[in-house]
Amino acid sequence: MSFTAWSVLIDIGSICGLLLIGKLVRAKVRWVQRLLLPASIIAGVLGLALGPNGAGLIPFSSQLGTYATILTAVVFGALPLTDSFAVRGKIRSARVMWSYSVLSYVLQWGLGLLFAIAVLGWFFDLPDGFGLLLAAGWAGGFGTASAVGGTLSDAGWQEATSLGFTSATVGVVVCIVGGLVLVKWGAKYSLGSAAGVADLPESMRTGLLAAPEEREPIGRATVSPSSLEPLAMQLSLVVIVTLAGYLATKGFALLFPDVSVPVFAAAFLCGLLLRTVIDRTPAREYLDGATIKSISGSATDFLVATGIASIVPSVVAGYAVPLALLMVFGLVYCLLIFRYLTPRMFGEQWLERGLFTWGWSTASIATGLALLRIVDPRLKSGTVEEFGLAYVGFGPVEILLAIVAPIAVVAGFTGSFITATIVFGVALLVLTFVRRWPAAHQRAGTAAAEQQ
Repeated sequence: MSFTAWSVLIDIGSICGLLLIGKLVRAKVRWVQRLLLPASIIAGVLGLALGPNGAGLIPFSSQLGTYATILTAVVFGALPLTDSFAVRGKIRSARVMWSYSVLSYVLQWGLGLLFAIAVLGWFFDLPDGFGLLLAAGWAGGFGTASAVGGTLSDAGWQEATSLGFTSATVGVVVCIVGGLVLVKWGAKYSLGSAAGVADLPESMRTGLLAAPEEREPIGRATVSPSSLEPLAMQLSLVVIVTLAGYLATKGFALLFPDVSVPVFAAAFLCGLLLRTVIDRTPAREYLDGATIKSISGSATDFLVATGIASIVPSVVAGYAVPLALLMVFGLVYCLLIFRYLTPRMFGEQWLERGLFTWGWSTASIATGLALLRIVDPRLKSGTVEEFGLAYVGFGPVEILLAIVAPIAVVAGFTGSFITATIVFGVALLVLTFVRRWPAAHQRAGTAAAEQQ
């Protein structure tokens, strides 16, 4: 069957239908609410089960996997245009959260790659980039899994994208199931104010904002609809950045045929360039970061759904044993970070910060926030504020590793990448305790509690 514009409509329409079904399931099915499963995950699983790789009931085109690559470029290209990218704050007040987030993130990349080469490599014939699947799918999430998988696929490892989405899907399950187990463990030992999913607000469990006061605008109109619809203007900026990234990679390929630049990386740089220009002109008054963040979030939902639906089960089956062992290693790593490092860095209120970090280091910030709300319903621990400030310094590291990691492996610098990440992570850990940042953080927390 030839691929036409109608094929795009069928693909997008089918994914939209699955997303609405996923939303309905989340709103009505209790056990899905208890697992806090996003509608995009449900849609992706249904798409995998009912699509060409499953029962064959949904006639997805052969380009379904390509959408994930494009959507990844959309997400990365939109990042510099959002409000959050321009956040300014005093990182000094959140330096413990910053060092904790950075070192746990960086070490997940380096140690995952080291485990795959030094341990799994003895028993299985694996590509050099296999170990990247852990951090790409877990701490990185679906967007990074698509980005890393796309780079590795372009370098010749065609199965990388399917395996990356599989890793991200497993990460969500580990995040939610493991997080709920840790919540119950915390409640048993009277850590924090752990209660249960049932005590979460109705809107958090069902995903429906029934109360009018809970419904917030997704953006602001900065132009008159009489000239151009406000949403169309912000969407045009995102699409232009994405297209510019794609054209930039094509131009680079003409100049350097042996070097492949990921589209998402080029889109991010184009977005950064556009943001720099806009901030220096009157146009900055008409850029609405909130609307663009909503566009980026929507692209992420579609990315998750199409990514899971495009997983090829036969590919996953071929790597099932080493992939399972890599996931077990990731689980052990995250548990060790949670149980032994978190208390020493954050003191009395370590459970709240540990659960939040467990969430984003295995799935996403959104699931981390959902777990945090279980033990800190009114968000009084200061975890969100600390992470918000810390992310000003953590965000660039996150983006940089997503871009550099697969390129370093493809270029043959695997050993250097492993050494650099592990040395950097350990050095930051040592610096944190030598400078006595955790002690200062605990004193500040105690003072704040006494004032309350």
